Amino acid sequence: MTDEMINLRTLLEKTPDADLLREMIGFAAQRLMELEVEGQTGAAYGEKHPERLAQRNGYRDRTWETRAGTVELRIPKLRKGSYFPGFLEPRRMAEKALTAVVQEAYVQGVSTSSVDDLVQAMGMTGISKSQVSRLCGEIDDKVKAFFGRPIEGDWPYLWIDATDVKVRQQGRIVSVAVIIAVGVNSDGRREVLGMDIGPSEAETFWTAFLRKLARRGLRGVKLVVSDAHEGIKATVAKVLNASWQRCRVHFMRNALAHAGKSGRRVVSAFIATAFAQDDAEAARTQWRKVADQLRPKLPKLSGFLDEAETDVLSYMTFPPQHRSKLHSTNPIERLNGEIKRRTEVVGIFPNEDAIIRLIGAILLEQNDEWAVQRARYMTLETIAPLSDDPTVSLPAIAS
Repeated sequence: MTDEMINLRTLLEKTPDADLLREMIGFAAQRLMELEVEGQTGAAYGEKHPERLAQRNGYRDRTWETRAGTVELRIPKLRKGSYFPGFLEPRRMAEKALTAVVQEAYVQGVSTSSVDDLVQAMGMTGISKSQVSRLCGEIDDKVKAFFGRPIEGDWPYLWIDATDVKVRQQGRIVSVAVIIAVGVNSDGRREVLGMDIGPSEAETFWTAFLRKLARRGLRGVKLVVSDAHEGIKATVAKVLNASWQRCRVHFMRNALAHAGKSGRRVVSAFIATAFAQDDAEAARTQWRKVADQLRPKLPKLSGFLDEAETDVLSYMTFPPQHRSKLHSTNPIERLNGEIKRRTEVVGIFPNEDAIIRLIGAILLEQNDEWAVQRARYMTLETIAPLSDDPTVSLPAIAS
């Protein structure tokens, strides 16, 4: 944002006539977004230009809270890549969602003592059910729209991970699995694609989740990365016709449990020699050597390596530039950490809607943050050849 725009925003928000201010702020913000999109696409709206980098694809509505009140914005969308205005505050919605969940727990009388203390500290003791309902409805509409949006283009890579949270159901406190999916498209951009809640991580749950993503348009998936959850490998092959990568970090934890405390460091370094190879064939050869050499003293570990070879080394068949991000679920661990941090504040959720509200808001805002990053998560030159769309893949191969 230019200094002139920052000064204009500050001046307008201090002027007395709120209705006029909102109109002026909205006009200035809309003009700023158009200018930013013109710079990103290489051409003005509707302009035919030989050096145009991307096509426009309509708008998405979003509110902007200012000192003059709520301003309605229409954020431009792109067919390839993404755009999000830098002047919006990316963390505000998650804070609202956390407040809404805490309020709902308090009003329903099912909160823990820690939530009661938080309510007191935030000065929310005078809240009413109608206030909570309005705040929840505002957030729920945005989250629902976000997770119902069409998924366009090819998505070669998909990471899936799960986390457990506690919720009250029919007077009991139970644990439910919250799974999230993050993908990288053929433009090298990363997005949050979906979220769901289920009683367990059985195959039926994974199948329903992936089919829901497919109905929204998910296609072109080459590799799915996840932990070794029950049924997910079969589901990935059946629904997405893709390869599956077992998270290397989780695998190593399981493998070292067979090594004994004194031998873990040596065994870890031994297995790592397979990961250090330059190509898939060399990695598989070294993997089998390691398994055979460990077999006399650690037969269970060797058997474990035999079974896991294909799944743990799947990523080696993909471009070397991508492998550091493909061998585990680490690319979404930071996101999971943020989810854990926020959900631990609540402790026990009053219902599943509250889970969707809070975690959905966190994921939506993370997606917005990724959208404003200038650098692609993976370079266009290395990822475009993986696309099933010839208009994407052929030029990249030719270059």
